[in-house]
Formats: sequence, structure tokens, C-alpha cells
Amino acid sequence: MTSREQLLASTFVSLADTLVADFDVIDFLHTLATRSVELLDADAAGIMLADPHGGLHVMASSAEEARLLELYELQNNEGPCLDCFRSGRPVARDDLPAMRMSWPAFTEQLQGLGFHSAQALPMRLREETIGALNLFRLAPGRLSEADLGLGQAMADVATVGLIQERAIAARELLATQLQTALSSRVQLEQAKGVLAQRTGLPMDEAFQLMRAYARSHNRRLSDVATQIIDGSLDEDQVRKRSRT
Repeated sequence: MTSREQLLASTFVSLADTLVADFDVIDFLHTLATRSVELLDADAAGIMLADPHGGLHVMASSAEEARLLELYELQNNEGPCLDCFRSGRPVARDDLPAMRMSWPAFTEQLQGLGFHSAQALPMRLREETIGALNLFRLAPGRLSEADLGLGQAMADVATVGLIQERAIAARELLATQLQTALSSRVQLEQAKGVLAQRTGLPMDEAFQLMRAYARSHNRRLSDVATQIIDGSLDEDQVRKRSRT
């Protein structure tokens, strides 16, 4: 197998494997975002998921720019990810003029961050849409049909995994789990900012350092974030131990 085929196989295994003890939904979604960039002709990716009341939240991104764009979509109620979630169908435009017609404010923000294309793929199972995967490109134009098919396949497998994991839990626990994930995401953003300030690293690199530490020590990201915020885990420990 080529390295790309191996990465592709590994990705689908990871996205299907949600029935593990102590399942970490944030890390799972971050895997989907980063692998989308690695396997598709995309330069950044972000993921929004709906809460039990149907409100969308930014849950993962491959880069800080993608997170900012998704937050901008939510704040201004405009963009491909929102249209995709509402329709349950892939959303894209052929070029920048067409994007400006549909999403003028979002397209201006997109270009301001150096991107020239954005499209969204639904995270859905049959009639249920639980979120959307946003793909951003530096180059103009849509993704190829092959990349669109692969991206949708990854989104579909991730959706099946999430819904399967949810179905096993009690309905009451499901709402608690998603609320915990949302709270963890806020905590992670705080810890990322703290670590970036202490180390002088960009936000993306600070998050990667934190994630590497959590993975190398088989710990939850939320627990590591708590320690970074309260100071019981300092930047030197994270730098050193993330490499062990």
C-alpha cells in the first residue's frame, strides 16, 4: 500500500471506532478535520455540530483561520456551512463572484484570511443531519468530484460513528455528553490561549503541543486543558513530555 492508501485506511478505521471506553468526541472531530486536509485538495477544514436544540457550534478545526471563519458564519448567519446544515446537501459555488452573490460578508472575510474557495459537506444519516464539514481552499473553484466523494464518505462514516455512539448511551446522557463537549471546547480554547501566551507559539501550534501531550500520556484533552489553565501543568512539562 502507498502512504496515502495507508492514511486513508487508517482514517476510516479511526472514524468508525467510536465504541471505545472514554470516547473523546473533540479529538474524534479534530481527526476528521485534519485528515480532510491531508487527504483532500483542501487547505483548512472546520466542523460544526448541532446541539439538542438544533443550534450549531464550532467543534473542531484544522487551523485557527478555519475556526475564525466558522465563528464568523455563526455570528453573521451566513455561509456555506449553515446552508449545508439546513438543506442536508453539499453546498458550493463555482467561483468568487458566485460566492459573493450568496454570501457577501462571509466571502469578504474568507478572502481576508487568504482563502478563495469554501464548500460544505453535510454530516448526515438518512434524514438526520447533525452538522457539517467545511472545506477551505487557497485556490479558487470547487473540489474535484473524486475529492467531494471521498470527503462525503469520511463525513458519512464519522456521522454513523457518532450516532451509533449516541444510540448506545441513554437519551438523558446524550444531552449531557454534548453539553460537556461544548464546555470542554470552551476550556480548550482558554488553555490554548494560555499555552500560546506562555510559549510564544501560534495558537495552532500550541493546540498541537497540547494534543500531542494528551495522546502520548493517554489522557483526555479536557483534563490536560484544566491543568494548563490552573498552572499545575506548565509549558516546560508539556514541551518535554509531549516528545516522550
